Amino acid sequence: MTQMEDFLILRELPEPITSDELDAAAKASGETLEELREEGTDIEWVDSEVLTDDRDGIVGTFCHYRAESEGAVHEHADRAGLPATKVTRRGDPLSGE
Repeated sequence: MTQMEDFLILRELPEPITSDELDAAAKASGETLEELREEGTDIEWVDSEVLTDDRDGIVGTFCHYRAESEGAVHEHADRAGLPATKVTRRGDPLSGE
């Protein structure tokens, strides 16, 4: 197993989606993660937050993944058919209230 790093992924959607469409995207993501791991890529999902707009509903997600490289994160997004608007290596958390 290689050293994994934390990445935060902003997934902005070109148009709002329904909860059912979000569930389908989550399923495709999980299946793609499994495929990548079977191929020897170290990548795992940590958690996600759904981004909503009061008028439009679900407009994107903000996801946290652990992966061997930024390239692995992009490969996952491409194969799963998910946007990866911005991928950033996660820094140390801030302390405070």
